[in-house]
Amino acid sequence: MTASHSELLQLKNLGMASVNILRAVGINTHADLKRTGAVEAYRRIRARDINVSKVMLYALQGALMNVHWNDIPPDLKARLVSEAEMPDQNDLNKVTA
Repeated sequence: MTASHSELLQLKNLGMASVNILRAVGINTHADLKRTGAVEAYRRIRARDINVSKVMLYALQGALMNVHWNDIPPDLKARLVSEAEMPDQNDLNKVTA
């Protein structure tokens, strides 16, 4: 196990499967996740056709907040889902170009 694996595994909500998924989308450290944010990380995962539920989105946010994903307030969960489901600005630019 690499140091970055170990670092990500120390975060709440993230197990080996989640860490492997994050690594597959280029997120290898806590700093990478923090810089990318939960919504963008979730979008990258979905863009790779990796089948994950919204719980993964909540788990990522919880990892950043150091709380269990189930303790994230419902209004924040709703906002995360809304942001995650918004069309990516790059996709909009492709359509209008």
